[in-house]
Amino acid sequence: MGSTETQMAAPEFRYIPLSYSHADSQASALRLILALNPDWEGPGNNIEFVRFTDGITNTLLKIINLKPGLTEEQIDNEAVLMRAYGNGTEVLIDRERETKSHALLASRGLAPPLLARFKNGLLYRFIRGKPCGHQDLVSPPIWRGVARRLAQWHAVLPSSGAASAKDASVAEIAASRDDEITVIKPRRAGPSMWAVLQKWVLALPVTTPEQRARRLSLQAELQWVLDILDDGKGIGEDGLVFSHCDLLYGIAPVNFIDYEYAVPAPAAFDISNHLAEWGGYDCDYNMMPTKSVRRQFLTEYTKSYCEQRGLDASSQAEIVDRLYEDVDRFRGIPGLYWGVWALIQAQISQIDFDYASYAEIRLGEYYAWKREADGSRKQAGEEMPLRESRWASEE
Repeated sequence: MGSTETQMAAPEFRYIPLSYSHADSQASALRLILALNPDWEGPGNNIEFVRFTDGITNTLLKIINLKPGLTEEQIDNEAVLMRAYGNGTEVLIDRERETKSHALLASRGLAPPLLARFKNGLLYRFIRGKPCGHQDLVSPPIWRGVARRLAQWHAVLPSSGAASAKDASVAEIAASRDDEITVIKPRRAGPSMWAVLQKWVLALPVTTPEQRARRLSLQAELQWVLDILDDGKGIGEDGLVFSHCDLLYGIAPVNFIDYEYAVPAPAAFDISNHLAEWGGYDCDYNMMPTKSVRRQFLTEYTKSYCEQRGLDASSQAEIVDRLYEDVDRFRGIPGLYWGVWALIQAQISQIDFDYASYAEIRLGEYYAWKREADGSRKQAGEEMPLRESRWASEE
């Protein structure tokens, strides 16, 4: 890694030794905001809390001070977002990495300023704009903006991302467990979406024989996809770029939010993962982008990527063609990634969401892709599933 990347250490941020309590939401959030902004206490202040409900992992509150005489814009400019981590999510997410990734992004103007950490969350500056739902993602002005901003991430950020003291090789993780899993060996050691997925598979429950058998089966799937996809041929250093890895939605004009899953990954995974989210949590496969839309998205992405990297415009067509093939190859991997994630969430989460059913739907996407990739669906004479047929559509 070059000297520029090794010097990208994130600065230390203020730590508030308090916690947010889901059972005592408003009072605990009030203590946190007053610790951050003591001048918000007393006469002339009017603190309100706005709960956002789009996520299915964390609690997100917008905290505003409705001081008399301020415009809505002035109030929003001083507003604070409070992200409180979901129970047990440290199994899934390296919170130190999240904080350092947020700081790295903020230093490049790609994330709002991070104000403070607390025991189970973060406080950071609010971004004005309209939240984009999955229905907005299919709008050309939005997806073109997403393509340009995602290319900026991939082009300007160090591919190693932000280092965490908790980073460990999958071999080290496996060495602490007494089981029969043979861990994968990605081309590049250290943190990556491959290593994250391996850690998740290792964290799957093994209480029953059925659970143990399923974990072994999913480990075999992980090894299979690594063998065919981890070839180092994508854009970036050794085929990896610093990726968002959870690009569900954002803020229009286009800004990305939520950096807890950000890690080095193939660009094709980050792109295909975003395109998979066009169907939303309900997995409406009629919303999947067709061939022509994907090529337009990648053309916009590549133009921005080349501008950021200072690459000659004559190379754009070649990059679009390569990315188009790579995104097509990776289209089933988000289903495996989030399917394993949801199996863990089904065991630990207290949020009212049917993670178990969601896991089966997402894993079903992966297996449908695999049956196309290995030709078994055609051999069996079965009809192509909706998601695959939509993906294969020209228009």
